[in-house]
Amino acid sequence: MANDIVIQLVLLPLSLFIFLYICMMWRRNTSLLTNWPLVGMTPSALKNAHRIHEFATCLLQKSNQTFQFIGPSLANLDLLLTCDPDNINYILSKNFKNYPKGPEFGKIFDILGDGIFIAEGHLWEVHRSTTMSIFNHAQFYQTVQKIAREKLEKGLVPMFDHASTHGIEVDLLDIFQRLNFDNICSLLLDHDPQSLCLDLPYDPFHQGLMDGQEALLYRHVLPESVWKLQSWIGFGKEKKLSKAWESIDDFIYKCISMKRQQLVLKKSKHMSAADEDDTLDIAAAFMEFADKENPRNPDKFLRDTVLSLIIGGRDTTSVALSWFFWLLSKNPLVESKILEEINTNLQSKEVKSWMPFNKREELQKLVYLHGALCESLRLYPPVPFNHKSPTEPDILPSGHRVEKDSKIVLSFYAMGRMESVWGKDCLEFKPERWITERGGIKHEPSYKFVAFNAGPRLCVGKDTAFIQMKILATAIIHAYCIQVVESHPVVPSDSVVLDMKYGLKIRVAKRYACLPATVE
Repeated sequence: MANDIVIQLVLLPLSLFIFLYICMMWRRNTSLLTNWPLVGMTPSALKNAHRIHEFATCLLQKSNQTFQFIGPSLANLDLLLTCDPDNINYILSKNFKNYPKGPEFGKIFDILGDGIFIAEGHLWEVHRSTTMSIFNHAQFYQTVQKIAREKLEKGLVPMFDHASTHGIEVDLLDIFQRLNFDNICSLLLDHDPQSLCLDLPYDPFHQGLMDGQEALLYRHVLPESVWKLQSWIGFGKEKKLSKAWESIDDFIYKCISMKRQQLVLKKSKHMSAADEDDTLDIAAAFMEFADKENPRNPDKFLRDTVLSLIIGGRDTTSVALSWFFWLLSKNPLVESKILEEINTNLQSKEVKSWMPFNKREELQKLVYLHGALCESLRLYPPVPFNHKSPTEPDILPSGHRVEKDSKIVLSFYAMGRMESVWGKDCLEFKPERWITERGGIKHEPSYKFVAFNAGPRLCVGKDTAFIQMKILATAIIHAYCIQVVESHPVVPSDSVVLDMKYGLKIRVAKRYACLPATVE
C-alpha cells in the first residue's frame, strides 16, 4: 500500500507536467509564431531573415492580412504588419495626417538627410511641389527621352551587341542599374558617370548604394542601441554603410561643384539653356530650388534632394525591369504578344531597329506592354514595404488598435500575393488582368496596386518611370532575345529595395527574324 501511494505521488505531478507540456505545444503549433519570454517572436524572425518577404507573406496569408509581431520586451521592436487594402487606404489616404513616417524612420534612413523620402510637413510639401513643377515642365519628357536614346545608343546597344557576338553571359540587373544610374545622373546633375560601358568599371557610388540598402534593412530588425553601437565602433553592416556614405557624398558634391562652375561660365558668356539646345536644364532648376530653400547650406540641401531622386530613379526602375524580363523568360507567350504589339504599332522607317518609335505618344499604343509591366510591379514591387507611425492612438479598419508612436509596416510584396485581393490566380503572371473588355488599360486604386505608394505621397516619378521602362523594354524586345542562364538562382535580396540577390545572368542574341523588313 505504501509503495502504491509513493508511485501515485510520483505519477501525479509527472502526469500533470506531461498534460501541461502537451497543452503548451498544442498552443505553439496552432499559433503562427511562438511568443517566447523576454525575446518575443524574434527567434522566428531571425531564422527566416534570409526570406523575410516570403515569411511576412506567409504570416499575413494565415492571419487575415494583419499580424501583430512581438519583439524583445526591452527593445521596443513590436510592430503591426499589414497588407489589408482597407488598412493601407486608411493609413496612406483617409487618415494620412496621423500616420507620418515617424521618428524612427528618420533615424534609420539618416543617410537621406532632408530629402523628399524623409521630409515631413511643410518641407515635404515644398519638395513635392518643386519636383512636380519640374517634372510637369513642357520640355521635361523631351529631355528624358533624349537622354534615354543617347544612353541606349552609346551604352546598352554596344554592350548587348558585344555580348551577343562573343556569347558572353551578362548580369542584366547590373546593366540596368548602371544604365539608369547614368540616366538619372545626367538628368539631375548634368553629368554622365559612364558606368555602362564594355569594361563595366567599378564605381564606388554604385557599390555604395547597394551596400547602404542592405544595412538599412538590418536597422529595421535590430534594436537601435545595437546598430548605433555597431556604427560607433565601425562594425558589420554599419561599417559598410559608413563607407557608402563617404562615396555617395564624394560623388554628389563633386557633381554639384562642376555644375556650379558650368553655370558661372555660362553666365559670364551671357548664355542660356536655349542657346545650347531645346532641352530642360533640370540640374540648374534643382540648384535654384536649393539656393532659395536653404541659402545657408544649399549644397547640403541639394545633396539630400538629389540623392533621394537618384535612388528612386536608379534602383526602382532597374529592379522593376529585371523582374519584368525574368517573368518574360518564364512566360514566352507574353513576350510574343508584346513583340507583336510593338511590330504592329511602332513600325517606323525613320528610326533605328533598337528604338522603333519617335514620340512619347506612340508608347501609349502599347496597352499589352503596359499591362505586363503593371503585372510585374504587382508581384515584385521595387519598394516591398513602407513604414508608418501614428501620432495619436487609433483603431484601424481591421479592428487592430495602434498606440502613439507604435510601428506599422505595410507589406506591398505580400499585397500582390493575397487571394482575397487579386483572386485565386494571384500568383500567375497575367497582363490581361490590366486590360479592359474594350482593350484599354484597366486602372486599379493605388491602395490596391501599391508599387508607387498611395495617397498624398504617391510617387511623383510614376509617369516618368513608366516612360523609361517602356522605352527600354520596347527597344530590347524589338531588337534582342533575352535568355536567362539555366539553373541561375533568382531570389529577392535582403534589402529595402527588392533587387535580386545573385543578379540576373542572361545570354542575349539579336532578334534578326523579328525585325521589320524595312529596318536595316
